[in-house]
Amino acid sequence: MKARDLMTSDPSVVTPSDPIARAAEIMHDLDIGLVPVVDSPSAKHLLGVITDRDITVRCVAKKHGPTCAVKDHMTKGRLDTVRADDDASTVMSLMEREQVRRIPVVSDDNRLEGIIAQADLAKKLGPKEPLKVEEVLERVSAPRVAVSGQPAR
Repeated sequence: MKARDLMTSDPSVVTPSDPIARAAEIMHDLDIGLVPVVDSPSAKHLLGVITDRDITVRCVAKKHGPTCAVKDHMTKGRLDTVRADDDASTVMSLMEREQVRRIPVVSDDNRLEGIIAQADLAKKLGPKEPLKVEEVLERVSAPRVAVSGQPAR
């Protein structure tokens, strides 16, 4: 199975200048925890992501308002992504290694094509490979261990 078979195509997106409340509204309406951040809704070149955790920790906890721009709180820089032709094993390996619950699917020119979430693995791959999917979900959800041997915070 390929990433294209697992992904949710054409996900809702925000731009860096959109208010953070717009990202939260999308999350609420679609019952999702991540919205891709793109350069424009038409070009859809991936710039980053905004997660429910980003909003909670970087915006709400610091008493910022709902009119803050997405760019002020988004996750950017090196993003873990896959290509539509990548095998499901590549997707699962990346999710395990990086302990991420969602992976954007991009083209060679970094245009957003879709998102693969843990739920996609469970629904689409779980019936065929239940033990492998269970292992991935368990490892992604395991607490990270800091250098001291204590869970990372």
